[in-house]
Amino acid sequence: MAILAILLNALLNALAPQSTPALICPAMIRAILRAVSVAFIFAAAASAQQPDFTKAHEEALKFLSDLIKIDTSNPPGNEARAAEYIKNVLATEGIQAQVYESAPGRGNVVARLKGNGKKKPLLLLGHLDVVGVERDKWTVDPFAALIRDGYIYGRGSHDDKAMDAANLEVFLLLHRLKVPLDRDVILLAEAGEEGTTQFGIDYMVANHWDAISCEFALNEGGGAPDENGKVQYVGVSTTEKVPRGLFLRSHGSSGHGSAPRMDNAITHLAAAVAKVGTFEAPMRLNETTRRFFQQLAKISPPEKAQIYLHIEDPASQQKLHETEPSYYSMLRTSLVPTIIHGGFRSNVIPADAEARLDVRALPDEDMTALKAQLARLIDDPQVQIVDAETQNLRPATPPSGLETEAFHALEHAQQKVFPGVQTIPIMQAGATDSSELRAKGVQAYGIGTPASVDDQHRIHGNDERVEITGFGKFIDFLYTATLEIAGAK
Repeated sequence: MAILAILLNALLNALAPQSTPALICPAMIRAILRAVSVAFIFAAAASAQQPDFTKAHEEALKFLSDLIKIDTSNPPGNEARAAEYIKNVLATEGIQAQVYESAPGRGNVVARLKGNGKKKPLLLLGHLDVVGVERDKWTVDPFAALIRDGYIYGRGSHDDKAMDAANLEVFLLLHRLKVPLDRDVILLAEAGEEGTTQFGIDYMVANHWDAISCEFALNEGGGAPDENGKVQYVGVSTTEKVPRGLFLRSHGSSGHGSAPRMDNAITHLAAAVAKVGTFEAPMRLNETTRRFFQQLAKISPPEKAQIYLHIEDPASQQKLHETEPSYYSMLRTSLVPTIIHGGFRSNVIPADAEARLDVRALPDEDMTALKAQLARLIDDPQVQIVDAETQNLRPATPPSGLETEAFHALEHAQQKVFPGVQTIPIMQAGATDSSELRAKGVQAYGIGTPASVDDQHRIHGNDERVEITGFGKFIDFLYTATLEIAGAK
């Protein structure tokens, strides 16, 4: 509109009585009028492309509610039911979608809005499966999509059906408003993210890459920490740690519990677990984590800012370990004992015992060297370090860039939707399907709906929920970013 005002002002000046004949030649008048006409057209188009976000929020909330009510607990998954739901929603709008089943009931749905082809596509990605529930520990029905006190409750309400519902709504808005696109926008709602990627992203990459091939992807993995209703910063995940399962296995002689043995498998295993449990792998910062702590310091109270600014100081790391373990996990490969098996009767010394380690490796971790270091630490020939036989081996990949068109679009969208806060790149301590996309050269970014500390702790836990107002803000953010990345310039 500022350009329009300048052009109108130029026209008025040109037509002013005091203007000299040279300034009001017919050619100049025609040029100015054409420019004004074009400006009006662009202004009208921009106005037409502005969604009714209130209606969009209501519709997306219905999508989220419907998806929560479809139990896609993995195992067994049964994502095909949710995939068909999305396909049917798209069909009512005249949008063709295809469901790719990697196995019976394991569905992945894909749809595409065509652009003019000037740039490579943008992928909007979310997963349909959810982790299981302990029903007796929930205070509400985990699949009823109960709305109470400004929240919607249910398994998958945050991870990851909020992303699916928001992606679907943004996709529909682009279609309904006939937004001109420089890129195809691809919608993918997939199976198997929760530990069985062979049914989802691995299957799609290996068998249907042409359907989802893209330059940029927006996926789960980021977030917007919320304190007392105010977003502190918008976190964009550009990289993530790599899950690598290990076992510690101890072997000894079996015998009667009344006769202590020097080679008791449980005793040797317990000693090894104690050593690993207090072991710290070397600290290494990368581009993402270095900037994360630098920018976090700018918005933090002085006592926390001092920790973040001196993150390479062991005392700062110890403080972080005590108070903010998720941030501490960004500093190094973590090894956490999670399961121990050994023995079957109280009066029998078992011959074998086993402990499972949840290893979350830095993207550049040398696992062979790490296992050798652990063997030296444990220093016990009775204890072996073994790779988990069945584990989801996500690829270790370089981080997505901080100076790309997509990352800058996320920064600009954040400034519009969450003014007054920063966009901060983060390294996910968990894992997402973005790693498989990065392995194909895609610049993938993780984003997420605003959530308080309490709400973050409910993810994969009991009484999972999403704050409805924050979910609406996330839709605004996702639409604004998508428009800048894919919209015709």
